[in-house]
Amino acid sequence: MAELELGQHCGVPGCRRLDFLPFVCDGCSGVFCLQHRSRDAHGCSEVNIRNNSVKPDQHRSYPCSYKGCNAKELLPVLCPYCEKHFCLRHRHQSDHECEKLDTPKPRMAATQQLVKDIIDSKKSEEAKAKKRKGAKNTETAAKVALMKLKMHACGDKSLPQAERIYFQVFLPKENKEKCKPMFFCRKWSIGKAVDFAASLAGLKNDNNKSTSQKLRLCHTASGEALPFEQTLEACLSHKEYPLYNGGNVILEYLDNDILFIEDTESYFS
Repeated sequence: MAELELGQHCGVPGCRRLDFLPFVCDGCSGVFCLQHRSRDAHGCSEVNIRNNSVKPDQHRSYPCSYKGCNAKELLPVLCPYCEKHFCLRHRHQSDHECEKLDTPKPRMAATQQLVKDIIDSKKSEEAKAKKRKGAKNTETAAKVALMKLKMHACGDKSLPQAERIYFQVFLPKENKEKCKPMFFCRKWSIGKAVDFAASLAGLKNDNNKSTSQKLRLCHTASGEALPFEQTLEACLSHKEYPLYNGGNVILEYLDNDILFIEDTESYFS
């Protein structure tokens, strides 16, 4: 009857001990006895392979090359032009002021400036033309309105016709009457014209007192409160915002530190 052999022999040469409960190495999968079960004891080949193949990573992070930036990235972000590493924030050429960034040639820059000057000049001319057209329309409308004003305007009847100047006077918003046609002497000051208009419209006038509000005559286009000492005749020849004989003016109460009306259109709606 043949003998029954149990267990396995140790894989270390020179040992070959028969072990009924052998150990299997999880590195090289060899079979060993109790004495040679550790990797060092049997000189495991897997340990040597791992020690030789595993090398430390020399580039675990990539610092940004932009001056003053301390950011780092785990993966390289390389500029294809200057070939330097940057963070995500400075990755574009314009963001890191790339030394290889293309700049407009002097001739091209001069051409761009010339085009810009032409466009700006055209816009300025259009604005001036629009202003002239608006002033012309206002002057024409005033001439048409003047004929009607002469029929209904109230004023000092003793004034000679040659000295009269007519306006449609829009009254303060709180007043029940919206507007009133009046005529004044062109030689009067704005202050005297305000006092006369207040008297004709029955408005409270404390301009001779140091009150918080004063009654002011304002231009309908600019909203500016006309200076008290200026004459109506001088306002007719104003370069930018002249008054027109037959045109509109606004009479309104303004605080002492307010010199113009913001929303003049609201008086005509």
